[in-house]
Amino acid sequence: MDTTAAPDEAILPPRPMRVFILSDHSMVRQGLKDLLEHHGFEVVGESGSATEATCLIPVLHPDLALLDDRLPDGTGIEVCRGLRSTTPGVESLILTSWDQQHAVRAAVLAGASGYLLKQVGDTRELVNNIRSAAAGYPLIGSTVRDRVAANLHATASASWLDAMTQSERAVLALMAKGLTNRQIGGEMALAEDAVAGYVSSVLLKLGFRRRTPQIPVPIPRAWELLGG
Repeated sequence: MDTTAAPDEAILPPRPMRVFILSDHSMVRQGLKDLLEHHGFEVVGESGSATEATCLIPVLHPDLALLDDRLPDGTGIEVCRGLRSTTPGVESLILTSWDQQHAVRAAVLAGASGYLLKQVGDTRELVNNIRSAAAGYPLIGSTVRDRVAANLHATASASWLDAMTQSERAVLALMAKGLTNRQIGGEMALAEDAVAGYVSSVLLKLGFRRRTPQIPVPIPRAWELLGG
């Protein structure tokens, strides 16, 4: 019988943090991949499509998914919300070029750990933020998250938001409370696919999603009316 003892876990080298990158810009994907691998991360997959990423991430099960804000077939917000229902153990960060207020709202609506700005800056800070999020430490504090969530919840009943249907308002209010698509479906007695459709329309009307011919024009200056 082999009596060799298993190595003590305390002396084993920690495994690399595993990351998935979603961006429709190949240069962004390559730049992030090179940076992360240089700092000891393992990039387990990448994609330029929201649909493909939604299929790949649950299979690859990275520690963290970096999700571009706008994609040809959706948004990182939608991908993140889907992952929270299907693969809740995967942390997410939204990659964005929006201003800080819009970026925070996107992260809150997504249920993400936070956001990363696409502008070139301090790479050490960028890597540290990715490492923290992958380890389960959110980049947005609870006080800020609660304030933004309350603001979004109030938006759902704002009188000026007349382009949003009652169902869309209800979905927005539940998104602001932090409910996943699956939980919203349970609250509203809707199939998860139907909830995803409402989420897409809500994001479009709030300025987070690219317009398609099937969905009405978003409300002008919607976020400017929200205030701080």
